Amino acid sequence: MQAAPVRANAIPSFTDALRAVESLLMSSGQRTARRNAWTSVLEDRRRAKDRVEAQHFLEQAAGRS
Repeated sequence: MQAAPVRANAIPSFTDALRAVESLLMSSGQRTARRNAWTSVLEDRRRAKDRVEAQHFLEQAAGRS
C-alpha cells in the first residue's frame, strides 16, 4: 500500500493577496505609479536615516577635537 502523494501548495502571502486585489481594481499605470511612489518613500526614509547618522558622526568628531 502506497501513501498518497503530498502536494505542496504555497500559501499566498498577505502581500501577494493585496497585489492580486490591486490588479483587479486598478489599471496597470496606476499600479506602477503606486509602486513608484512607495519606492520613493522608502528611498526618502533611507536618505533621512543616512543624514541623521552623518550628523551624529560629525557631532562626535567635532567633540573630540
